[in-house]
Amino acid sequence: MGLFYPFRAMRRQGVPVRRESLKKISQVTVRRRLFIVLIGIVIGFAALLFRLGYVQLWIGGELSAKAEDSWRRQIVYEAKRGEIVDRNGVRLAYDISSPTVYAIPVQVKDKAGTAEKLAPLLGMTQEKLVTLLSKKEMNVRLAPGGRKITTELAKQINALNLPGIEVAEDSKRYYPFGPLASSILGITGYDGGLTGVESKYDSLLKGLDGNISYLADAAGRGMPGSSEKYQAPKDGLTLQLTIDQPIQQMIERELDQAMLKYQPNSALAIAMDPNTGEILGMASRPTFQPDKYQEAKPEVYNRNLPIWMTYEPGSTFKIITLSAALQEGKVDLKNEHFYDPGYIDVAGAKLRCWKKGGHGSQSFLEVVENSCNPGFVTLGQRLGKEKLFEYIKNFGFGKRTGIDLGGEENGILFKLNQVGPVELATTSFGQGVSVTPIQQITAVAAAINGGKLYKPHVAKDWIQPGTNKVLEEVQPELVRQVISPETSKKVREALESVVAQGTGGPAFLDGYRVGGKTGTAQKVVNGRYSPNEHIVSFIGFAPADDPKLVVYVAIDNPQGIQFGGLVAAPVVKGIMADALPYLGIEPRKEQIEKEIKPYIDTPIVTVPNLVGKTVSDLYEDMNTNFRLSSSGKGQTVLRQAPAAGARVEKGSVIRIYLGAEGGD
Repeated sequence: MGLFYPFRAMRRQGVPVRRESLKKISQVTVRRRLFIVLIGIVIGFAALLFRLGYVQLWIGGELSAKAEDSWRRQIVYEAKRGEIVDRNGVRLAYDISSPTVYAIPVQVKDKAGTAEKLAPLLGMTQEKLVTLLSKKEMNVRLAPGGRKITTELAKQINALNLPGIEVAEDSKRYYPFGPLASSILGITGYDGGLTGVESKYDSLLKGLDGNISYLADAAGRGMPGSSEKYQAPKDGLTLQLTIDQPIQQMIERELDQAMLKYQPNSALAIAMDPNTGEILGMASRPTFQPDKYQEAKPEVYNRNLPIWMTYEPGSTFKIITLSAALQEGKVDLKNEHFYDPGYIDVAGAKLRCWKKGGHGSQSFLEVVENSCNPGFVTLGQRLGKEKLFEYIKNFGFGKRTGIDLGGEENGILFKLNQVGPVELATTSFGQGVSVTPIQQITAVAAAINGGKLYKPHVAKDWIQPGTNKVLEEVQPELVRQVISPETSKKVREALESVVAQGTGGPAFLDGYRVGGKTGTAQKVVNGRYSPNEHIVSFIGFAPADDPKLVVYVAIDNPQGIQFGGLVAAPVVKGIMADALPYLGIEPRKEQIEKEIKPYIDTPIVTVPNLVGKTVSDLYEDMNTNFRLSSSGKGQTVLRQAPAAGARVEKGSVIRIYLGAEGGD
């Protein structure tokens, strides 16, 4: 109607309009409209062609891949976790083949019936299995019961021919030596390492998983003409440790014997190469087997005692005070004397020596040999709190050593502004400070190796599986020079004297120059020092003139005799007696006889009367002349053998029978 508006207006105005003109204008308009429609059709068709070309040529591959992915089903083949071997290549942990059961839920039509057949074989409830079989996933691992099963069980499950149930090849961790080195190796879970080096180096050990994939329709049926694709897994790297498997076995053997003999709460030992910081062996008791860790208490497999346990070190800490005093020129061990009345007064507090009545007049070398507390208090006072605590921190106490194992603790030191005369005095002989075993052995290694503090470590090399090519070698890491080589030599000589004729006598090894220091520290129970519970320790090294091995042992609350020289020193001796020859360090009998002949020509001594004495009274008599073996429970000696007055060689064993005072 709008098109004819001008013509109607012309008619109303009396203007004549011819019919031919009207027809001509109408045809032009129609043609124009048809042309516009044609252009629209051409543009639309061109857009369609462009879209088809774009889909076909540009994103066709991507869409095809997405479609194929939606049809593809995968069964995972786990990579073998990297092996863990000792420094000589002996395998300590590695993977072995172990099948795992998977389900393809869309193919399992009878979920209840399938669960009923699998439940008794996998040790899982039917309800749990039905839940897993009902998941909206391509494939589901029937864990935990279907994970890492035996080959025999895998055959039984395959024989059932259950639709949608597949048994894939998997692997599980195997430990050929059982619980050996468990605190170092650690444990693994579904997703990798949980503790120990298994956790610390998980990313390098776990490798990359492979799989077998195939095309299936919505019902999970394989598509005709499609083929399976196999992507091989890439195994993890081999981790070579600094641990020496035979030395590790020696340590664990001695700890087992100590646990049987003394029935302590716990025991631990560390062996280190003092010249590199490499850990040659480390263990604790109680222990666990890594692949059966659930059978142990969580505090056993979650706590690596040699790096986690904190305690007052007692007299082994005196090595630090000695080193600082020698380095600062505060003492002349051989020519300077000290009188010990059995105690020393410090700011109104009377700090006693372990020996009742004291040691009397003695050289400072004898102060070290006798582990005389008042003598070490004097050395601490000469140093002053600033200088003593400077050395304590430089030796690595108060912070983590940085060993490549998880769960390490810091230890505790007094803040300098909280250190008064009494705190300075007690710190000098190892009371009032808290350390970890790894801090203690690392610091002592520095004191005897020429003064170099090394960062302890258990990883040695990373090796490519198959080619055995060493990809990375862990080098010794020097933290700092703490004391001079000359001072270190003096420390070694003093500690050798402790073993030759002092409190460390039970660690003496015929044919070897052994140095060491005892430690007996009261435990803090409910905020107070317990009179009956101690942590006894000993740290020993050999050869004393050129240390190749340092061993630290600590035993928590042994039953009966509780002195480091009598309990822990023999354990260290047992380890070193086998470890030194194994390391190729042969006895040097002629040199020993020449240098410390007075201690090899064993003197004859008289057995004292011990009947009626308490355990706390015995240390004075047993310290250098005898070794004790106790039976029974209690604090009082009821009988002894040999009897009082007998003549025996120095270092002989006296068996005592303990009980309550007045008992049978």
